[in-house]
Amino acid sequence: MNLPNQLLFSDLLKHNVRCDTGIDHGPIIIPWMHPPAHRILGFISRPSNFRLERDVWRLDQLKGFNKEEVYVKGNSSISDNQTLERFPTLMNANLFNRRGEKLGLIADFLFDTKKGNIKYYLVSRSNPLIPGSSRWRLPLSKIMDKQPGSISCDIDTFEDLLIQTASLREEFLNKSRKWKTQFQDLTYQASDRLEGWIDDQINENEINDRDDIASENTDSYDDWIDNFDMDSSEEFNTMNQRQKKKGLRNESDLDPWI
Repeated sequence: MNLPNQLLFSDLLKHNVRCDTGIDHGPIIIPWMHPPAHRILGFISRPSNFRLERDVWRLDQLKGFNKEEVYVKGNSSISDNQTLERFPTLMNANLFNRRGEKLGLIADFLFDTKKGNIKYYLVSRSNPLIPGSSRWRLPLSKIMDKQPGSISCDIDTFEDLLIQTASLREEFLNKSRKWKTQFQDLTYQASDRLEGWIDDQINENEINDRDDIASENTDSYDDWIDNFDMDSSEEFNTMNQRQKKKGLRNESDLDPWI
């Protein structure tokens, strides 16, 4: 298989290394890194479980890989486990947030297969060897400080990072957060609609009350006018009857001022 331009180190991890002479050099166990430059220089394989010798391969010796094997060209450098333990690496390094709280571990990284430049790291909340665990993408711009075995980042929680691979538990938590947010939005919308409906009912009741009061005042005024007209008419008829009895000739005789 031809090499892609970019590759996750986990695609090579635990694959057996086979050189161009057909010799099996054992599985890849750790990367050979240069952490200050965020660069991978090569990888290390273990030829035998019964020997302390380790084979060190340069990245430019990598020629291809499949699901089980990694193919290299040339000879490896021989080292031992004690020497390799002194090599600086960020693989499985502890990840700390800006407050110094431990969040997880460096589980993987994406690198350029030509020059070995690391594009970003993948971090895990728990042991990276656990199958199906979640992975979050850690860009280089978020790294504030790095030491052998530890990285300090400008983040608070994993929610500040883009998730790349979600476990079943993480997917359930993300869906639960989305459901909670949607439920809160629906609750707020329903509350706003209810408050608007109540305000409309209050305004409508106030308008109806004012109309009722105005109507009552108008009816009372009309009743007063009608009663006044009825009383005046009755009084005028009574005066006409008295005039006839007294023998008055016209209406001017009733006026006391004439």
